[in-house]
Parts: sequence; C-alpha cells; structure tokens
Amino acid sequence: MTYEQTVEYLYGIQLFGIKLGLENIRALLALMGNPHETSPLAGRFIHVAGTNGKGSVAAMLNAIGQRAGLRVGLYTSPHLVSFCERIQVNSQPIPQADVVRLVGEIRPLMQRVAEMPEHAHPTFFEAITAMALRYFQERRCELVVWETGMGGRLDATNVVTPSVSVITNVQLDHAAYLGDTVAKIAVEKAGIIKPGVPVVTATADMAALEVIARTAAEAHAPLTVVRPGGCQPLGDDLRGQRIRVGGIECMIPLVGAHQVMNAATAVTTARLALKVSDEMICEGLARTRWPGRFHMLPGKPVVVLDGAHNLAAAEALGTTLERHFHGQRLTLILGILRDKDCEGVCRVLAPRATEVLTVRVPSERTASPAELTEICRRVAPGVRVHNANTVAAALEECNDHDGVVLVTGSLFLVGETLALVQRRRLEAGLNQ
Repeated sequence: MTYEQTVEYLYGIQLFGIKLGLENIRALLALMGNPHETSPLAGRFIHVAGTNGKGSVAAMLNAIGQRAGLRVGLYTSPHLVSFCERIQVNSQPIPQADVVRLVGEIRPLMQRVAEMPEHAHPTFFEAITAMALRYFQERRCELVVWETGMGGRLDATNVVTPSVSVITNVQLDHAAYLGDTVAKIAVEKAGIIKPGVPVVTATADMAALEVIARTAAEAHAPLTVVRPGGCQPLGDDLRGQRIRVGGIECMIPLVGAHQVMNAATAVTTARLALKVSDEMICEGLARTRWPGRFHMLPGKPVVVLDGAHNLAAAEALGTTLERHFHGQRLTLILGILRDKDCEGVCRVLAPRATEVLTVRVPSERTASPAELTEICRRVAPGVRVHNANTVAAALEECNDHDGVVLVTGSLFLVGETLALVQRRRLEAGLNQ
C-alpha cells in the first residue's frame, strides 16, 4: 500500500468506534512480543494524563529530555496537519515509509485479535498505540513521553509502567465516556497511577485532588502536588513569557497564564524522572514547540489559532485574549464537536467578539454551523453571527478585517486551518 492508502485504512478502523479497555491492546501487544516491556523501553515512560494541558506538558518534557542528551519518543494526539506528527523521535515525525511498514506488520495481528472469541477488532487508537511502541523500541528511545488519549484507567496507553505518572488537571470533558462529575472523571485519570511510581499533579479541584491523593496512597505512590505559589510569571508578550518556577527563571515560547502551571508541572516531573540540571531545564523549556495553542500566523490580518475545545480551555483562552488584545475588534471563527460543551464554549467566547462566523469541523462528530449560530445568537445577542460553513470561506471573509481573527473550538479545526495556510503558501510560491 501507499502511505495515503495506509492512512486511509487506519482511519477506516474508526468504524470500530471508541472502546475503553485494555484487553484488546494487551492481546495485540502480546502478539508483537510486548515491546513496551522489553529493552530499551521498559520503565522509560513518563505517562501524561489530564483534561487540559497534557499536550503542552508533554511537549515541554520532550524538549527537556532532548536537552539532557536523550533520544526521546513523543506520542500525542490528535495531530494537526500530518498523521506522522503523532509519533516522533527527537521531534522528528515518523517517516511515511515506516507508517506503511508498521501497519503492514500489525494488520494481520489485529485480524488475529479480532478472531479471538474474547476480543474485538482493535480500534484506531489501539492500532497506532501499538505502532508507536514498536517504533520507539526500534529507535531505541531512552525516554518516551506518553500522552493518554482519553481518560487514563481504560485508555490504551495505560499498558505501560512509567517512571512518573502525571495528571495535569481534572475538569469536565468527555462526560459521555468518563463521567458527569469532576470526581468521576478523576477516578479515570487516576487510573494511570501505578504501585510505587511517583505521581505529579497540578489539579486544583479539591474533589479531584482527593481522589488522586487517595488512589496514590492506596498504591504507595509518592504524590507531588504542584501549587500556584511555586510558579510566578515575570513578564510576557506574544512571543512567550518569562517565569520563575521551582526556584529558577526560564523563558517559555508559549502564551497564556495557564502555561505557567504547565511549565511548573513539567519541571517538577523532569526533576523526578531525569538526571537534569537547572540549565538543561531552562534551555529545554525555551526550545519547546507546540503549535495550535494561541498560535499566531504571520501576515495581515492577525490570525490566532487555539484548540480550546472545552469550557476550561475556553475560559483560559478568554483570559489570554483579554491580556494581549484588550479593546481590539475580534472576529471569531468557531467550530466545535457536537459531543463537547458547545453552549459553554459559546457563552465564554461569543460575547467577546464583534462578529462570529460558525463553521464545520473536519470530523463526523462536528456540530452543525446552524446549531452553533443559534447558540451564539442566544448567548451573545448583541454580536453579529452567521454561518460561513467552512473555515476556508470564513478566512476569505476576513481578508480585509482589522483587529484579530481567532480560529478556535477544536484542534481538528486548527489543523485544517494550518493545512489550508500551508497549501496556499505553497501555491503562492509555485506561482511566483
């Protein structure tokens, strides 16, 4: 198969849906010789869960580990533009040829799992989790920063025994799968805690923290809670911010007050998991790259991309907008998945805008633009709202706008926008 055919096959596996549980992935990995339990991967994982911020923390740990001289595997989801972004070694996405090769290896094994009476066909996420483990084993990674997909306890990534478990925070999201209260969701996140393995969390919600602390105590897993008092912002602009964290001053090229706590979580984790100096930590943080999070595109008008997809992320985004663009005209291009808190996100962001253009997200789970238009008109009656249908059409409408254009509501939408911008730049270069 070609790379394009291979990725199409993987996406086709999504027809099997989302099935939380470890039985299938364990069966598949057993047929592969359990690469996560063999040299050099055994015990080399930092497992990162959390409602928001887990991707940013993973990106920071990836950069710190590389600065410490390690060969670092990074597993995250979803991708923005290319499927290959999900599996990286030293910040280099997996080559397309290796995607084709690894799918060729695991495809017959997945069929064998599907034929076992006690199992079902592995899901899309289970398949790429197995691929990532094989690739990191082959590349002899000395550290793997391992982000959960959803929840933790029954997430396919929970087959590993890490050196540190990280729970960034616990807030309401994926309620249909994880529970309708923060405490119930905390049970799922705390499911990544392993006996005797240190745990780091920046969770502020007391109900969630009680669950995490109890689970850690039962597992005799030392718990470190990152508190807001241990990190302070020292100054910021649209290029990043200077912070004091863990007794050292560092620069992070990520915008937003919430990134200060993410950095503190990464620093605390790095000190537990790695032999790393303060200088390495600071240099690693300064090299962090994590696109799609308050990501400004060059040119006019000012276009900001942010993957805020739940209420807490929208509130953090609103705070950052107020900090950097107070008083400026805001055009909001908004697309949200229908299983998210559409009304909550709209209620936070729409009233801040001068104009809202609603669009589809490139996913079968998208909320309809008409539905979002209705919600925004209800929660922000003084704001002009209309259906642009696609992000391409919405951006065309904004070409001559002044102020700020914000594309948000879903990382899938941010990825579509980045791909569109890259394609237009390529076409412009070819036509010169």
